[in-house]
Amino acid sequence: MITNRSMPPGIIIPELAYKDVAAATEWLCQTFGFKERLRIGNHRRQLLFGGASVIVIDLNGEPTTESIAPQPRTHKIMVQVPDVDRHYEIVRESDAKILSGPETYPFGERQYTVEDPGGHVWTFSQSVADVSPAEWGGQFVNP
Repeated sequence: MITNRSMPPGIIIPELAYKDVAAATEWLCQTFGFKERLRIGNHRRQLLFGGASVIVIDLNGEPTTESIAPQPRTHKIMVQVPDVDRHYEIVRESDAKILSGPETYPFGERQYTVEDPGGHVWTFSQSVADVSPAEWGGQFVNP
């Protein structure tokens, strides 16, 4: 697999939603000992703990292809896979609700997103290029 500087370490990466991303980041770092790794606008932060990661996201959600209005989410799960297209084809044959098909993003990841029968949102991601966060607007805090 390709290593991509824009992605935090780990195979399974929880994305936890908070009303105030900056305040949540500060609290998690001070209280639990996380280290802030990367800032993405004011709506996402990558945090490290040992060899694992968590992403803090804005509780107000993100626009979806189904609607321009943000959809509230309390959490999402991101999973690194070696071949996102192959994985997508297998998942597409199940009862998972496809929220977005495979797409390659400027930050060097090819991803798709599904909802499981319990309403949990899963994004499967494959690194396809090593892209510096500075190239797409990210800001390293502790590289």
